[in-house]
Amino acid sequence: MAEPPPAGIDPRSGFCAATRTFHSLRSAAALPPESLPVTAAAYAFSLLSSPLTDRPALVDAATGIAVSYPSFLAAVRSLAGGLWSSLGLRPGHVALVVAPSRLEVPVLHFALMSIGAVVSPANPASTAEEYAHQVALSRPVVAFAAPEVAAKLPNHVRRVVIGSDAYKRLASAGVDAAPPPVAVKQSDTAAVLYSSGTTGRVKAVAVTHRNLIALICAHSENRETVAADAIKAGEEPPPPAVTLVPLPLFHVFGFMMILRSVSMGETAVLMERFDFGAALRAIERYRVTLLPAAPPLLVAMVKSEEAHRRDLSSLLVIGVGGAPLGREVAERFAAVFPDVQIVQGYGLTESSGSVASTVGPEESMAYGSVGKLASHLQAKIVDPSTGEAVGPGQRGELWIRGPVVMKGYVGDDKATAETVDSEGWLKTGDLCYFNEDGFLYIVDRLKELIKYKGYQVPPAELEHILQSHPGIADAAVIPYPDEDVGQLPMAFIVRQPGSNLTEQQVMDYVAKQVAPYKKVRRVTFVTSIPKSPAGKILRRELVQQAVSMGASKL
Repeated sequence: MAEPPPAGIDPRSGFCAATRTFHSLRSAAALPPESLPVTAAAYAFSLLSSPLTDRPALVDAATGIAVSYPSFLAAVRSLAGGLWSSLGLRPGHVALVVAPSRLEVPVLHFALMSIGAVVSPANPASTAEEYAHQVALSRPVVAFAAPEVAAKLPNHVRRVVIGSDAYKRLASAGVDAAPPPVAVKQSDTAAVLYSSGTTGRVKAVAVTHRNLIALICAHSENRETVAADAIKAGEEPPPPAVTLVPLPLFHVFGFMMILRSVSMGETAVLMERFDFGAALRAIERYRVTLLPAAPPLLVAMVKSEEAHRRDLSSLLVIGVGGAPLGREVAERFAAVFPDVQIVQGYGLTESSGSVASTVGPEESMAYGSVGKLASHLQAKIVDPSTGEAVGPGQRGELWIRGPVVMKGYVGDDKATAETVDSEGWLKTGDLCYFNEDGFLYIVDRLKELIKYKGYQVPPAELEHILQSHPGIADAAVIPYPDEDVGQLPMAFIVRQPGSNLTEQQVMDYVAKQVAPYKKVRRVTFVTSIPKSPAGKILRRELVQQAVSMGASKL
């Protein structure tokens, strides 16, 4: 049970009028003392209960190969020994990891963190130029790479090919040579994660062991809350989750989901790359109970015939993140899949993952909201035009403060100072508001708002409307430059197979549901919408495409 908030803090919204600050109303799980030397990996393993012999830690979705918890822990210990004794890795050394989501990758991540080395996972689909930029930022002493991507890495970086004989020797070297105990501070960097670069060039985000431990604690507390509520209602607590992880492990969402799954003794089913049909088959085959996903996946499930043919009865929860989920999409999904609870959440690389989420069936009905502030966090909503913090129901930029806020951007003190102020407030760049009940709503990225005749038009709002049209499979809205009005809302549309939807029909559909200044004024049809690995629309690419096409072709 959450304790009553201190005097001066509204018990409904968590808002303190005196400081203009929102406070978390979640039960605060006890964090270990900051002075205690412990790695995120060691902390995660300390939460595991014994025995776990009957439950896989990891499963390969494509092959069905499973790794039990005893095997996983033994593999981590052995590889950690090899990294220490044979490779000479020490606390603070950065290791680039460039590979698809294969079974070896979580073992490698945990082994590196357990000896105090810094995990720096990168996208295996990146270009040689992008790797050069990332390497210049994080300065790795070694790169672990899948065979198909090793050649793209800069020549001066020492390479170990995952799965090679050299790697296998490393992985077995520590069987008889465990690394010595290392005193790693919680404030030390555990991982360098690369921001998605949707609004600029990729940055290297330093995440500490303390950041990750705070996240683990918040997830653990949420699980205990759900279990307690179930018992109170006379129901069985939910079983340990079987999570399908269609997310890349180099992205903060996927990285965090594996850390969460292992710390709770659950099962993670890994997919090398996302494929909608393969995901449905995996849910059916492995009796998946939890599916983390971006909003377009919910749209696809509602509209897919195959989703209705498959036995998806095991699925209990779909965890939505990566982009705002519209009320219309959530309600349509709930109507088609009434037994699947939608858990909405919000986080960013700079916050090491989750900032807010819905917990339990009642909160999950707050469609359109990303939930309540996670434990140990504070927030402000700051009016961008005045710089003043505002109260419930008022929009502004979300600022957060607490133990999940990043250490900073590696090699970019200027960007760090612009993003995290001297009091520890992280400026998220997202336009948001809290309602009177403490639920957080994301309106859009501040930088992505379309400026039409001085009005601000949130692209996400129009995308939610477009995705509710039965003839539209996917949609994105961007600002199209215009001399007279500044920017026009322009829609890129992927039609449903067999649909003959016209530009005028698209514009009319939106016009009926929004104020005149929000109307879509240009439409073009495409075969796909470019997105980041986490499902975020890459609007910069679409803007460039629209401008290069020229007005005559639109």
